[in-house]
Amino acid sequence: MWRVGIARAAAAAGALIALSAAASAPVGAHPAAAAQGDSSPSVAASLPASVPDDGANRGTTNAIRLNLDEKGVLHAEESISFGQDPPEEFVRTFSVRESYDADHSRIYKIERISAVDGSGRDVPVSTDKGGGTLDMRMDTAGRSEVVLRYTVRGAVDPVGDGTELEWTAVGGYSRTVAETTVVVDAAVPPVALSCTAGEARSSIYCTSSDMGGHRAVLARFLQTDMNPGEALRIVVGYPAGAIGGEAIVERDWSVQTAFAITPLTATVFGLLLLVPVGVLVALIRIRGRDERTLRTEAAAGDSAPVDASGPGADGIRFKPPDDVHPGQIGTLIDEQADVVDITATVVDLAVRGHLTIRELPHAQYSATDWRLDKLPPPADDELLPYERMLLDALFHNGDQAKVSELGHSGFPARLSAVREELYRDMVRLKWFAYRPNLERNRWATAGIGITVLGVVLTTVLAVFTEAAFTALAVIIAGAAVTVGAQFMPAKTRQGSVVFAHTLGFRSYLLSADAEDVPQRHRVSLFSRYLPYAIIFDNVERWAAVLASAGSEGAADGLPWYIGPDDWRLQDFADSIKTFALTLTGVISNTRQFRTLN
Repeated sequence: MWRVGIARAAAAAGALIALSAAASAPVGAHPAAAAQGDSSPSVAASLPASVPDDGANRGTTNAIRLNLDEKGVLHAEESISFGQDPPEEFVRTFSVRESYDADHSRIYKIERISAVDGSGRDVPVSTDKGGGTLDMRMDTAGRSEVVLRYTVRGAVDPVGDGTELEWTAVGGYSRTVAETTVVVDAAVPPVALSCTAGEARSSIYCTSSDMGGHRAVLARFLQTDMNPGEALRIVVGYPAGAIGGEAIVERDWSVQTAFAITPLTATVFGLLLLVPVGVLVALIRIRGRDERTLRTEAAAGDSAPVDASGPGADGIRFKPPDDVHPGQIGTLIDEQADVVDITATVVDLAVRGHLTIRELPHAQYSATDWRLDKLPPPADDELLPYERMLLDALFHNGDQAKVSELGHSGFPARLSAVREELYRDMVRLKWFAYRPNLERNRWATAGIGITVLGVVLTTVLAVFTEAAFTALAVIIAGAAVTVGAQFMPAKTRQGSVVFAHTLGFRSYLLSADAEDVPQRHRVSLFSRYLPYAIIFDNVERWAAVLASAGSEGAADGLPWYIGPDDWRLQDFADSIKTFALTLTGVISNTRQFRTLN
């Protein structure tokens, strides 16, 4: 952008060029940047002597008069003369968007466009705006003269201790114009002026300029022989406060400006990040409670889960820590009711006498299948609600069910109710304040919503402001909440205590020695251990221990697992492992189970 100081420097340079030219030419132009009291020649004297007055011979000319009102609006009238050779169409180009600084552009608004010919008849004018320019197309066929009128807003701006009119009077012509004059009339006299002409970014002074002698009442400019694409730019200085108006400035969009990092945007960004930081602190406190509970309570579960108060003089019965069942332990540990919890519960129901698992005969290389047979419920074993629902889901169509057919019998669809009941069981036992699956879903939904809001907010701020960087914190916060949703279900203190006992029980199962249990009780006790070993991913070891205990007791099998005729108890470890994997696969391959949390 030009400023008065620059204009005066350019004017001085132009004056030196003119003085040099005057030494070899009898009549010449006198370009200068003048102030009040200058003895600049009149506009008539400053016109080049080589330009004849005969309009028929000098080609196209354009006399532009700009009246600047007190509000800073330019009222323009151009008298365009084509002589004896009017074109079919004449195009006037205006610069309506120019660079203001590194991040902004200056806007010039051209309005109230009209045109008439020498007889006062309207001349059709069409406009085409693009690339920072406005093209006015006039139908000039058969018209030797056209008068074009329009207004311009945004050409005046306070600068330093004065006011400047800065305007590209001619942004371009569609044909060569022999002479272009510009006269600027305002309510106050000018105090300085400058002009340049030629190609874009040209610093060459225009043919001539003056302010009408020592009175300095008008600003006048002249440029000769303007070819298509060349421009004429003028700057006129006025006293401060004499004329209103200011530059119309718009921000230029770019990634760098839209996401500008400033002290303000950085501060807001940091404040918005307090949300995920607060969530993280809350999680640390909650998880810290679990860790503290683990350190103080884990030892309570690290012992043999037996009770010596069973029937008989030396009766021993299985008693897990806090009387938790396998499905409950699995859900408590990872806060999800998953396929392993269901599989372990099926084995646990068999061990407790509610069903039998019968391995069906099969060829050596064919797939193994099992049949589940429902038994009358034992009188001394009461089912939990989710266990009863699972038993009903298995035997919905009768008292027998093949594992290979479970995936097509409606069993997977009924499992969703079993899982929901397991989650409700967590709240009923007061291990969680809220159902873990609903807690995760709420936080995940909130996180996704915050992320979407952040994306929308970032887009809006990037388009209309320079503060889009601040909205990135919202996206980060939303993503953090979404990812952290899986950690949001918080155990109660009671749940943390049971969890600690459960891990102590797990430690015992991983290191227990079979010799610690009397031989006559090993099969029954180790059978009860097995469902928990499935939860703790230690099934292979305890299946082998159970098979070994059965062999030592000269047993041919187990009351709850029945093999084919050629099956031996030594095969149990492989059989139960294959059964668990097969049942887990049947459940996990169903759509209903995969889509539930």
